[in-house]
Amino acid sequence: MPRPARLASGTAVAALTLVTLGLAAAPSAYAGDLGRLEISPSSARPGDRITVNTTACGKNGSGIGDANSLDAGDFDLYPGTHKEAVVGRFTVPHDTKPGTYGIAVSCDNGREATGDLLVTGGGGHHTPRPHPSGHVPSGIGGSVRPDTAQIAAGLGVIAAAGAGGVWMMRRRAGRSH
Repeated sequence: MPRPARLASGTAVAALTLVTLGLAAAPSAYAGDLGRLEISPSSARPGDRITVNTTACGKNGSGIGDANSLDAGDFDLYPGTHKEAVVGRFTVPHDTKPGTYGIAVSCDNGREATGDLLVTGGGGHHTPRPHPSGHVPSGIGGSVRPDTAQIAAGLGVIAAAGAGGVWMMRRRAGRSH
């Protein structure tokens, strides 16, 4: 029969492992609902043609883009030539004032993606945001920053699994003598 101290420590390790796994899995369940929208070029002048793409809509997906923040209206998204990306295009209106404008897309599968377009030159009615934002137009992927919370959760899972393995091996070694 196991000793109460050993039973309590084994239960604590198992509970810690389950909690760590639960915390690591919870954010990923909701992370896929809002995707990244790549905008090219990321900086444009009034009259420029803009191309957007995202993988949020899935392979052979489609959707509607929203460039109303700069009065360019809605635009359609169609399957692109790269992997699972969909592509849409719109033109920056000639009277658009310099600033950063949010662009969004809504996919037919229910997912959404957002990105920012920096407009330089021109004139109009929009007040620019005080800080630039967006991403590097480097193609699909490769410009995502590491998430320290996910890294910490992953290390916690690895540590808990290692501690559980050591505990199991010591437990078995103690019985064989």
